[in-house]
Amino acid sequence: MLPNTGKLAGCTVFITGASRGIGKAIALKAAKDGANIVIAAKTTQAHPKLPGTIYTAAEEIEAAGGKALPCIVDVRDEQQISNAVEKAVEKFGGIDVLVNNASAISLTNTLETPTKRVDLMMNVNTRGTYLT
Repeated sequence: MLPNTGKLAGCTVFITGASRGIGKAIALKAAKDGANIVIAAKTTQAHPKLPGTIYTAAEEIEAAGGKALPCIVDVRDEQQISNAVEKAVEKFGGIDVLVNNASAISLTNTLETPTKRVDLMMNVNTRGTYLT
C-alpha cells in the first residue's frame, strides 16, 4: 500500500459506491490522510451476501482518521445527487475531489445480456457518472 502523505488532510472527497469494495477502500485510504469523505451510495441495510452499508463505512472511515458523511445516493437519481452535494457543502464547505466509482456490470456474453441489464449499466455507468 502507498504511504500516507497527508496531502488529502482537510480535503473533501465525494465517492460514489463507497459503502463497499473499491469505493470503500479508496475512502479508507483518503481517511487515513485526514480527508472528509462523502459516502454516496444506495446501501442502507446489510445484504446477506454483500457486507457493508453507508453507515458501517462511515464508522470505519472515522476510525481510520477521517470525517464521514453517509448520503443515500442512487446515481441514476439526479435529485439524490444534488441533495448529497448540498449536504457535503453544508457540512464540509465544498467538494475537492470526485471519485465516480459506482458501477453496474454483467459478466455475460452480449447475446445473453438482457436489455434491462444493458439499460441499468448505461444508466449507472454513463448517465450516473455524467450527473455526478
